[in-house]
Amino acid sequence: MALRHKAVKTLPALLRSLKKDGAKLQTPQLPSLRRAFSLYDQINLIDNVPEDQLRFQEYYETGFKVNGIIYEGSVLCVGNLLLSWSPKKISEVTPDSLSVFRILRPIPEILILGCGKYIEPVSPELRSFIRSTGMKLEAVDSRNAASTYNILNEEGRIVAAALIPYGVS
Repeated sequence: MALRHKAVKTLPALLRSLKKDGAKLQTPQLPSLRRAFSLYDQINLIDNVPEDQLRFQEYYETGFKVNGIIYEGSVLCVGNLLLSWSPKKISEVTPDSLSVFRILRPIPEILILGCGKYIEPVSPELRSFIRSTGMKLEAVDSRNAASTYNILNEEGRIVAAALIPYGVS
């Protein structure tokens, strides 16, 4: 009985002691790794492009915004040169409409063809012409074509884009 009486008497003191020691043994919370590895908010490729490089900023139903200027209609971009381009729909894109690539030097590595709102099939005649110039062809919708052009141009690659406005289908 004396043993039990002694245990009951020392139990509260023991619990207080464990609580104090437990506070010391708790591990501090680790800092969030989400913030440590999230550098994307510190990198802004769109706004840090040299002024002499073209970059598509927006697309519209009837044209594109390039370096702060809105261009109506189809456009042809080669490196950092922007031209108004005559085709209004993908069926009007012919070797003649891309004849500038017969004389242009240096030849771009790739021609990104923006087909409008939807990806359209490219005629075998046009594919053959582009292949004969030494370029590769990527036919995508105009929104993705503009984005791809921005990325490749920012990398310093020689790239061309022929874009039909997004409202054309």
